[in-house]
Parts: sequence; structure tokens; C-alpha cells
Amino acid sequence: MQDDTTAQTDPGLVPDDDDTDADQVREVVPLVEPADGVPPVVSTPEELARVVAAFGDATGPVAADAERASGYRYGQRTYLVQLRREGAGTVLIDPIALPDLSALSDALVGVEWIFHAASQDLPGLAEQGLRPSRIFDTELGARLLGLERVGLAAVVAELLGLGLAKEHSSVDWSTRPLPEEWLRYAALDVEVLVELRAVIAERLAVAGKAEWAAQEFESVRLAPPPPPRVDPWRRVSGLHAVRDPRRVAVVRELWHTRDENARKRDIAPGRVLPDHAIVAAAQALPRSVPALTDLPAFAGKGTRRRAVLWQQAIDRALALPETQLPSLRGPRSDAPPPPRAWADRDPAAAARLAAARAVIAELSEEHRVPAENLLQPDLLRRLCWTPPERWDEESISRALLAGGARPWQAELVGAALASADVTPE
Repeated sequence: MQDDTTAQTDPGLVPDDDDTDADQVREVVPLVEPADGVPPVVSTPEELARVVAAFGDATGPVAADAERASGYRYGQRTYLVQLRREGAGTVLIDPIALPDLSALSDALVGVEWIFHAASQDLPGLAEQGLRPSRIFDTELGARLLGLERVGLAAVVAELLGLGLAKEHSSVDWSTRPLPEEWLRYAALDVEVLVELRAVIAERLAVAGKAEWAAQEFESVRLAPPPPPRVDPWRRVSGLHAVRDPRRVAVVRELWHTRDENARKRDIAPGRVLPDHAIVAAAQALPRSVPALTDLPAFAGKGTRRRAVLWQQAIDRALALPETQLPSLRGPRSDAPPPPRAWADRDPAAAARLAAARAVIAELSEEHRVPAENLLQPDLLRRLCWTPPERWDEESISRALLAGGARPWQAELVGAALASADVTPE
């Protein structure tokens, strides 16, 4: 927390949920400077050793955050790690200079780490050897409390009356050296997490949701990396407008060529070649570099510079025999068909899904928890498309647990679905 002297004198205002008078508002005091100032970036083994010793000797939970260069660099690598603990203060660590931070994890075994949206940070931190023993996720906690806005700045303003600036949230954190104002922003992001955790934990306990939260936090902490996508090129924006296999083959070849080039250059693929350019080339099917660069989507200087590369990809797709063209439907999946097709393919399943969704909506309103946090929509669809032989609480709960639901979800949703008029035919 900053001192009062660092706050601006013209605070904003937000509604105060603790005040029964709807006309009352809470002052939002902007945080403009970390309590201990902006710390220097830790970038040498000697500095890291001092941090490890200080954090190992400190007390209480660890507030943690990480910054990536999404939209600038290839992948989701971490470019700055921010940590704060009572007795050790705030540290900013350069994980590019110090790729192995496992000594910090070793010094903090059993200590709780506080994140906001931990699922975004944990995979990158694991690459640096940072694997918390326990976590508390203030973003997930805010969701379970039914807060309308769950971004860090919004939650801090609503629950603590403090203003966090977010103007540097989407900058290129791979920049070296990092500007002072970016480092200030990064330090402030962990400044109030411990205080925020205390408020959210108290509210979760009062609402009877503390155990729900604990199960959610542990599920996030232990979540395995997602499996590789099948045909990731099918996620090209605008692919739905490409309606024949030859043109789809051009999309596929351009996507793979772009991905390889982006990986080699460590640049976000969309900066190498935008999706709309891939779709434009697939629709036009240019047969030469001049024909390609005549397309408005390929008029940019960087795109034209690699026009030969893109045309070679197009030529490869044009030369493929019919037997090697991709299908329009995409790969087979064990997922249920799109719900819009259920009424024709399985009317009983469609009716089951409609009734089940109504049950989830009612539970969501009753418990003030977003429907997607009560149960993953995909799991609900799978349950309704392929229901258990017996539609009772035990069978439904067992199916939900097998599908990845947490125990609190299986218990709450299973009981509600079993008692509702949602029966397989």
C-alpha cells in the first residue's frame, strides 16, 4: 500500500456495496507509487540469491504476477515476474536473464501464492521453475462472489476503494530495458493483493463458498497443460468464408508457413501475416507474386517483403492432388455435435439440454455464480448428449466428476439436475 501522500487529490467514485444507501459512493484513491518505491530489476544470480534468502525469511503469503508479450512475441513466455511478501517487500525479476527460478519455489514450500487469474500466469512461471504449493486466486474468488466485473482494477476499486492504472497492461514486455513507468505499473499490480485476498476470503466464508473456492484454486494449480490442438490452422479468423477444399488447403499451407516464420523470428503470427490476408489469398488464388501483391491485404511493406514466401506456400497448396486436400468439416471429435443440430439428430437430447440449461441458470441466479463457473458448458453438453443409464443424483454426480467437475460442482449441480424434469428418453 502507498502512503496518502502519493495519492492524487481528485479521487474517482464507485458504488459502496457495504452501504445500504444506493446513493452513497466509495471514493477511489488512485495508487500512483509503490509503498517502497520502484525496485530495481533483479537480473543476476547474486541478486537472485539475496531475494531467495529474503523471501524465505519473510512471513505470510506471496503476492505474485507475471507479464508476457502477447501480440508481440511468439508464444506465451514470461518476461517479468513480480513478487511481494511481508518482510521482503516487492521484487521484479527478469526471467530472461534468470531462466531458472526454482530456488524461490524451494524456499517457499508450503507458502500460499496469491494471483489474479492464476491460469494465465502459472504455465509461464512453471517454465521458470516456479511451482507454488498453494494458491489463492482473487479473480476466481470474485467470480464465485458474483461480482459483475472481475478484472484486477475493477475488483480493487470495488472492494478496496483503490485505483490501479491499467494503461500498460498490453505493452511489449520483452522490451529491454523496461521503462520506469512500466516497472512502476508492474510493482503496483502486487501491491494490494494480500489485502484483497483477505477481503475476498472473508466474503467467501460468509457466503458459504470458502470450500468451493479452495477446490477451484487447487484445480487451477494442478491443471495439466492443454493438449495440442488438432488442425490449429482451422482457427484462422474468417475461415468460414472459404468454402472449397482447394482454397482451404491454401489457408492451411499459409498458416503453417506463417507459424514457422513467426517461431523462427519470435514474433506473434498475426504480426507476420494477418488472418485476413490469409483468407484473401485463399479466395483469390493468385498464381504469381505480382498477382499476390496486387491484393490490398498484401500491400503492406512487411507483407510484400516476404511475398515470395507466401506465394510459394500458395503454389504448394495449388499443386496438391485432390486426395490430399483437407476436408471442409474438420477432424473427427468425440465432442457432441453443435446444439443447433440436436433437435433433428436427437430430440430427446435437445429437450434434456434445454431443461438442464434452465436448471443451471436458476442455480446461477440463486448462488450468484456465473453459469460457466457452476459447470463448464462443454461438460453439460456431453452429459445431456450421452446421459448416464440412471438419471439420479449419484449417477449424474459420478458422470460430472469423471468429466472434470470439482466435487462441489458435482454435488450442487447433480442434485439439482436429478430433482428437475430432465430425464433421458
